[in-house]
Amino acid sequence: MLNFALVAGSGRPNSQSGKVARYLRQRLIDLGLSSEEQTSIVDLGQEPLAQWPDPQSAAWIAHAAKLQAADAVVIVAPEWHGMAAPAVKNFFVYASKAELGHKPGLLVGVSSGIGGAYPISELRASGYKNCRLGYLPEHLIVRHVEKVLNTPEAESEDDRRIRARADYALDILGKYAEALKPVRAAIDMENPAFATGM
Repeated sequence: MLNFALVAGSGRPNSQSGKVARYLRQRLIDLGLSSEEQTSIVDLGQEPLAQWPDPQSAAWIAHAAKLQAADAVVIVAPEWHGMAAPAVKNFFVYASKAELGHKPGLLVGVSSGIGGAYPISELRASGYKNCRLGYLPEHLIVRHVEKVLNTPEAESEDDRRIRARADYALDILGKYAEALKPVRAAIDMENPAFATGM
């Protein structure tokens, strides 16, 4: 069994991003990729991080432990005004290679409308440099999020489609997680000359 951490990147409590993260967590378990004990959620709306990094804060210490234990990470990033939400951007100010280095990451964009692509693009450009998270070439975009992933059974064609695509992406994430375990073990991440990315 693999360990997964899912980051719900909204700063709002009870967010749609949190709902998506909980749905994906349950699918990882249902698909046999992980177990209840090995799959955790870092919900930035429920347990927010201070705007200026405080690596000794109780919230970050708890989040970091979940991330360090993970073999793979899912980043659920809501789109606010055509950008990744501030909470998820702030998360990447905290996160380092100690938590995320050379682990596969699945990006999940979330939109209340037809958007959701911009957080994917933004995080691919800037959300990996120092933490060394390796984004999959696959990603998800959950559009009209209030209308999907709400009930055990799909309620519309859009709901069925995103559920099938989610299962496909999670299966790929599991395969990358298994394949990258020996790669991570073989990389020296302690070299002080290369503490940050280029």
